[in-house]
Amino acid sequence: MSLFDDREQSAPLASRLRPETLEEYAGQQHLIGEGKILRQLIEKDQISSMIFWGPPGVGKTTLARIIAKQTRAEFVEFSAVTSGIKEIKEVMQQAEHNRRYGIRTLLFADEIHRFNKAQQDAFLPWVEKGSIILVGATTENPSFEINSALLSRCKVFILKALETEDLMQLLKHALKSPKGFGSLEISIEESQLSAIAGFSNGDARTALNTLEMAVLNAKMNSEGVLCVDGDVLAQCMNRRSLLYDKNGEEHYNLISALHKSMRNSDPDAAVYWMCRMLDGGEDPLYIARRLVRFASEDVGMADSNALQVAVAAYQACHFLGMPECDVHLTHAVVYLSMAPKSNALYRACEACKADIRQMPAEPVPLQICNAPTSLMKEMHYGEGYVYAHDTEEKLARMQCLPDALAGRRYYEPGSEGNEKLVKERLETILRWKNEKA
Repeated sequence: MSLFDDREQSAPLASRLRPETLEEYAGQQHLIGEGKILRQLIEKDQISSMIFWGPPGVGKTTLARIIAKQTRAEFVEFSAVTSGIKEIKEVMQQAEHNRRYGIRTLLFADEIHRFNKAQQDAFLPWVEKGSIILVGATTENPSFEINSALLSRCKVFILKALETEDLMQLLKHALKSPKGFGSLEISIEESQLSAIAGFSNGDARTALNTLEMAVLNAKMNSEGVLCVDGDVLAQCMNRRSLLYDKNGEEHYNLISALHKSMRNSDPDAAVYWMCRMLDGGEDPLYIARRLVRFASEDVGMADSNALQVAVAAYQACHFLGMPECDVHLTHAVVYLSMAPKSNALYRACEACKADIRQMPAEPVPLQICNAPTSLMKEMHYGEGYVYAHDTEEKLARMQCLPDALAGRRYYEPGSEGNEKLVKERLETILRWKNEKA
């Protein structure tokens, strides 16, 4: 017999310590605390289909298993990767058969956002009939990732990242529990446990995996005590995988945070969110493209150099790549944050697009049409055109917009930065054009 013959003890610590009752479950007291709605539904055995939405490692799967056990339902777990339409229908038919004999089926769909539309549609009729209780778990916003018809038949419960106190309690339980390291003598300082809890970012699985790695690499002293060394623990925590999915909601949350921090002229916050994206594996060229957009959308004519800086940052990222290009992105992010702001170009573009969508295609005024043929000249193409360079003011009073839009203003310059000078010049031009010749 060897240690590896004991399959239970060789399983990962997080699996060995998976809670089996609500009393053992850590965190989410806003849902399962005394008198809270989810706890009452479980205790009264009135569970209906639901979605658990929250970050990784907060107990979504564990809570589903506890519910199945306490509500005396058969537990079936589905994976979006391995389960096709055929497998779903087979399980549904078995669930319908069981229902006729008074046996309920709790179907747990982990990462339900990864199920495609056809797979999600396959659940719908069985949820409506009550053949199954569907419990889906997702790290993504259900509003965007789950079919509206299915979502409308499920109650959404939001699970939160675990508090430091919850993680500390969990780590201490792992050291004492027979399922954990209770059979071993381990020397680990309170500050080290606190460091693991802080490093885990609210993720119980990360906390337990880090503790397990530290214990497995601990040195045994002459008295048979495993001592967790600070240097070893530091290596176990040398890099935290920050919550980030380049295709998911957090991706859009972080780019939104970067954009809004720059718009609010907050370089510190902007650099932080930019670095968070890079640390999560974001393509630096994606960030650079967003900076190019920002340069015209939020800075615009207030500082036209902003666009040049942003484009230069994009080119630098293209030439160098990561990790060297991070400083170029920082350069552009700080410049854009500190530049004077104007959204006049954005507003002009959006207002013009709205007119184009809502109005018929207006003809080009004849005076600014080209007249390369004699026939077109006979039709008055180009008649009345004034070449601005030939005038003393370098301006002409002719109308360039279609008749239906004569006098329409799209670009309304602001008074920040260089755009103040542009505003003054535009006002001068408009006054001159409005004067009688």
